[in-house]
Amino acid sequence: MIASDLQSGVEKLGDMIAAAKVIVPFTGAGISTECGIPDFRSPGGIWTRYRPIEFGEFVASREARDESWRRRFAMEEVFAAAKPGRGHRALASLYRAGKVPAVITQNIDNLHQASGIAGEHVIELHGNTTYARCIGCGQAYPLDWVKQRFEEEGAPNCTACDEPVKTATISFGQMMPDDEMQRATALSQACDLFIAIGSSLVVWPAAGFPMMAKEAGARLVIINREPTEQDDIADLVIHHDIGETLGPFVGN
Repeated sequence: MIASDLQSGVEKLGDMIAAAKVIVPFTGAGISTECGIPDFRSPGGIWTRYRPIEFGEFVASREARDESWRRRFAMEEVFAAAKPGRGHRALASLYRAGKVPAVITQNIDNLHQASGIAGEHVIELHGNTTYARCIGCGQAYPLDWVKQRFEEEGAPNCTACDEPVKTATISFGQMMPDDEMQRATALSQACDLFIAIGSSLVVWPAAGFPMMAKEAGARLVIINREPTEQDDIADLVIHHDIGETLGPFVGN
């Protein structure tokens, strides 16, 4: 059912939240746009301005690694200034109330953790851009360390194994993280309400989780400004601003 207007959608969502015992939110870039973080696919989004650097290219080319880090540091002020929006805070309220055991996210901005959800309960399918990792041994590095070395000599290598250091994100062509995928699968199959928020639901395999939850018996809600290919299987679809839709649930 597509909500005819925002008020009726919010009221129906409130009823579904009240009736649910286990809610699993699944979030995409749309939940963070009101926080000042641009999305990737919309007109004017990051990928309309920059061609994505695939993982294989990052590994093979020093120039690609330099460009990847140049882009990341060009976005540093945006990520550093971003604070959790109404959507993040609403999910954190449901988390504190015991309704949400964990959040599955495609986002890399760390805003769910900043909203008060424990890091171990944020399942980051695409990693996290607020720190870096060696692609060889996995050693973690703070961005300040990377930036200093980048300014001195370009994209740095690991001090332990000499493999390239990359933001702790999952790039095109890079394997999805096994543990996170398994946890997301288990949560999707165990919840009774699955809420997809701000995702275009076109990036697989992550886009399969709403369908998985629905097939396991959960009710499915999709909150996204634009239609998605999964709207027809959802129990409720709200095509309105995410902050306005979830704002009434902040603090509940």
